[in-house]
Amino acid sequence: MPARGEDLAGVSASTTGLAAVGISGSPSATSKSRVLVEYALAQLAAGGATTHLVDLAALPAEGLLGRGTSPPVTAALEAATRARIIVAGTPVYRATYSGLLKVFFDLLPQDSLIGKIGVPLVTGHGAAHSLSVDHGLRPLFASLGATVVAGGVYATSQQFADGKPGVELLAAVDRAVGEALALATAGLPGPIPRRD
Repeated sequence: MPARGEDLAGVSASTTGLAAVGISGSPSATSKSRVLVEYALAQLAAGGATTHLVDLAALPAEGLLGRGTSPPVTAALEAATRARIIVAGTPVYRATYSGLLKVFFDLLPQDSLIGKIGVPLVTGHGAAHSLSVDHGLRPLFASLGATVVAGGVYATSQQFADGKPGVELLAAVDRAVGEALALATAGLPGPIPRRD
């Protein structure tokens, strides 16, 4: 079996200067969704992208709630709006994405993700909430103009062993990352300049 990342070899020449940001929407630093976001970023880096992780749980709550300015929150928002690929990972809460992810996306300016590629990664205990990718994260990305990969990933607890994702789950993330890289390098138009 090839080492992880080999599937993406050969695309790095066309991804020079490509930026990707991973957003961890879990309140836990040891969450399964964060593990998947970190893995996706590693695969994007192997494909030639410059990557950055935004851990929403580490950002000041007052800034995330919009109750004041916060340099770390501002930097996280700028990283998201500058990136070409945005990977968002969240555990399922009440059949949808986390509140942390919601408040962060609420702070992004309208249409700020036009011309960007969204990669949704969702974790849940069982398969009952697998539609949260399509009914939760996909519309969240689309509401700001992002193009969302067809192969969003929903992972169950059974697909992890000792906190580590299994081979089939990693392959699903690989496919989503490969699709994001293909879309990002296919000449998808960037943001349309505003005329005021």
